[in-house]
Amino acid sequence: MTDEHLQATISQKAALFGPDGDVLLLRRASSGRWDVPGGHLRASEDVVTGLRREVREETGLDVDVEEPIYTDAWRTKEGDGRYAVVFRCTTDSRAVELSDEHRDWQWTDPERAVDDVLSPSELRKAIERAARRRAVVR
Repeated sequence: MTDEHLQATISQKAALFGPDGDVLLLRRASSGRWDVPGGHLRASEDVVTGLRREVREETGLDVDVEEPIYTDAWRTKEGDGRYAVVFRCTTDSRAVELSDEHRDWQWTDPERAVDDVLSPSELRKAIERAARRRAVVR
């Protein structure tokens, strides 16, 4: 066992629910994988401001940021540390204006997103818990 501390890049994501309860998924241009909106904080931003900015940049949507619903820490295959926080977010609009970071989007039933669309198990857990409004720290 080592006493080495994880040096990690922090990212935040939005489990974003629309006015009808569907969740927004974005297909990444780089990998083709389905994901949820989010990104990294700027040095001068607080968490809520940074997440709202990232969601607006990626989707054109303004959101209400609610509670953190899921956290996880890991190392990439290259050995880089990562730490992610997923927040439950809501919006009153379904009009997505997609950024160049993504090539497709869909509003979908949270259960379908968990069962059929999302591949990373961490995102499935986050959406499932956000739909039930139950926070968890992994």
